[in-house]
Amino acid sequence: MKLSFMIMMVSFLTACGPKGDKAGAAEVEEAAEASGKEYSVNAANSMIMWEGSKVTGSHNGTIQVSEGSVAMENGTLTGGNFIIDMNTITNLDLEGGKKEGLENHLKGTAEGKEVDFFNVPKYPTAKFEITKATKLMNNDGANYVVNGNLTMKDITKNVSFRAMVTEAGGKVTVVTPQFTINRTDWEIKYGSAKFFDDLKDKAINDEIGLKVSLTAG
Repeated sequence: MKLSFMIMMVSFLTACGPKGDKAGAAEVEEAAEASGKEYSVNAANSMIMWEGSKVTGSHNGTIQVSEGSVAMENGTLTGGNFIIDMNTITNLDLEGGKKEGLENHLKGTAEGKEVDFFNVPKYPTAKFEITKATKLMNNDGANYVVNGNLTMKDITKNVSFRAMVTEAGGKVTVVTPQFTINRTDWEIKYGSAKFFDDLKDKAINDEIGLKVSLTAG
């Protein structure tokens, strides 16, 4: 009875992961043919916020965008792409050795932990490329649904998320509400109850929360 209760609680707690629309993981699509004016991403003002959770708590942090572009024509988003520097994975809710330990584990720079998560020495960058941008009307916090190919660890899946895209003053900003991806779609299986039994309170949620914030000019 106690074991059944424990299994039920682990399932419930890992299910209650980061909030946001599910971005999915569909087959790869052709990149959009960008037209109009192309704006270069300002790496210093562009990043991705991440959130991960486990049975015993959650963590959050940032990853820097290193380069990219956004294309606009007559006020309409037509295409774009950006490169994510996985070496910049940073944790924001821990300090000292715990912070460094988590960052090294996520990057795969800790001895014996290379393949647990992102294996940054082997896969130093990730990439997102827009395949379609659909305008939204009367939607709080977003004026587009953006579809695009997300590549991590040499695996590419097409994902979809809402975004607020603004063109003004010679620059473009792209800000998304939080959305989630299932890390196992990119073969990141460490601590997943879907693949490993008897994890109990060591189980890590498969869903990762992401929020994109880009500035281009």
